[in-house]
Amino acid sequence: MARIFISCRIFPEEVERLERAGHEVVMFPGDLIGREELLRNVADVDVLIVPLSTRVDAQVLASAPGLKVIANLGVGVDNIDLEEARARGIVVLNTPGVLSETVADLAFALMLAVARRVVELDKRLRAEGFPGWSFMPPHLGRDVWGATLGIVGLGRIGAAVARRARCFSMEVLYYSRTRKPDLEDELGCRYVPLDGLLRASDFVVLCVPLTPETHHLIGERELSLMKGTAYLVNVARGPVVDEEALVRALKGGGIAGAALDVFEREPEVHPELPRLANVVLTPHIGSATVDTRRRMASLAVDGVLAVLRGERPDNLVNPDVWPGKL
Repeated sequence: MARIFISCRIFPEEVERLERAGHEVVMFPGDLIGREELLRNVADVDVLIVPLSTRVDAQVLASAPGLKVIANLGVGVDNIDLEEARARGIVVLNTPGVLSETVADLAFALMLAVARRVVELDKRLRAEGFPGWSFMPPHLGRDVWGATLGIVGLGRIGAAVARRARCFSMEVLYYSRTRKPDLEDELGCRYVPLDGLLRASDFVVLCVPLTPETHHLIGERELSLMKGTAYLVNVARGPVVDEEALVRALKGGGIAGAALDVFEREPEVHPELPRLANVVLTPHIGSATVDTRRRMASLAVDGVLAVLRGERPDNLVNPDVWPGKL
């Protein structure tokens, strides 16, 4: 029997699956666990299941000497100290693949919302009533259909965004660490260096993981390369963008607008961003649909149960430690 702590609410049927397998499960009843409560609860656990909002650093790992498995409810694992986990022989799991289409949906929703000024005009109508129809109103938006889309990071999510772009007759450019000839053929997209992508694109969508190389990948210089009529959409990780530089570009007309689902210092949001009419903001909801969150929880539990049976799971993040402390 393993002792399992889940640091956020998940679907009860997944908790029941763990219990039916003979394991002892404690689930935090809320969505955002405090640091001290997390440290208290991990002292004698074998398995830790966490959302990306739970930071599992060296202090947490030192407080959990018996920890064998960490299952992250998300693709990115930048909330987990992988080096320390490796040193301690702790298996780390994530939930790849099951959220790609949902995040791509949100990328397009944000793109359409910021280009057509949906949030801005919704607020105005609610506050002031219907303004009347005119041929040249002050709130003209921009077309997404037929525009040039630049995708930074052509992984699963980036490829899903590119597939949707074909339905909008968009020219699709991409930049990635490595070229993807098979996807170029399948999706009709074209590889260009990052600077060329930024100069040519009407919409730039960020889909890269957060690594030391991608931290502040989009900063003042990169924003200055973008068209004054272009929009930046971030569904990756907040620190990929230098928010101070972004605010300056938005306020100074360097770019037309931005749509952000992630923020550099989450849960903190740069105080200038909510004040800008040319920005659409959502609270890191890329995978936040009922079906997708069910799939994520199910995949995490599948992986945990496999590891506890001594089987190597498909969603293993650090294969070099397998079988680790088991």
